[in-house]
Amino acid sequence: MEIAFSRLDDTVGRFCLQTSSTAFANAIRRAMIGQVPTLAIDEIRIYDNTSALFDEMLAHRLGLIPLRTESSCYVRREKCTCNGEGCPACTVTYTLSVEGPGTIYSRDLIPADPTAEPADPNIPIVKLTKDQKVVLEAKAVFSAGEEHAKWQPTSACGYKNFPVIDVRDNCDACGRCVDECPRGILTLEHKKVVPIPERIEECSLCRLCERACIGTGIGDEPAIKVKADNSRFIFVVEGDGSLPVKTIIEQALVYIKEQSADLMECIGEISGVTIDEEKEE
Repeated sequence: MEIAFSRLDDTVGRFCLQTSSTAFANAIRRAMIGQVPTLAIDEIRIYDNTSALFDEMLAHRLGLIPLRTESSCYVRREKCTCNGEGCPACTVTYTLSVEGPGTIYSRDLIPADPTAEPADPNIPIVKLTKDQKVVLEAKAVFSAGEEHAKWQPTSACGYKNFPVIDVRDNCDACGRCVDECPRGILTLEHKKVVPIPERIEECSLCRLCERACIGTGIGDEPAIKVKADNSRFIFVVEGDGSLPVKTIIEQALVYIKEQSADLMECIGEISGVTIDEEKEE
């Protein structure tokens, strides 16, 4: 298995997973979405709310605000020594006190831990008119997306099969497939249709080029064929700002490795053969 990155920064990652399977590609996708823990507001105590929003709506909006998370500083509540009571190792406290007129933004949430501030300071929460105010205390818990979507560190995470474009010798270079391609993947070169190498990954496998080729009437089979490579996958990961994309990918792979080790250990217990014995063989 190989991973080749074409883009990687704090918010977006794009990479190609090679010599793999659909099952493993989907396992990585699910791990990045549901198994990488972050902070998210889960408990709120409202002391005063005279805004236009009900308490439940206000709490819902606060829960969806991405919070910057230093993963190495926290443990999940179910594994914490506080037994779910809430302590600095698994919980961060925030305060908010704003009086109108004006708009309450995510930057108005003041964390007890400065490193756990909102990922985007300009997320609007509610607009206040004169004499309206909101005073509350919130607790963010360290957990993962498998419990609730608000803990997902990604705003978008998906993959597609790597496209393979084959132009046969019976191509008459009419150019109709070039005009039909919505993403500009094809071009005419030396009286032959060829895919542009740096744009092949943009192919959506729509096969409009095949239909255009058949429409020319040169035969029952198109001179251009588009298919999917079932051993190569193009991933696009967009983070919500709570964690760098590199960290999301690394933690997802670590989770898969740990789960694989646990599975091998269980299989060893059932079969009576340990992992070390299998390696020696």
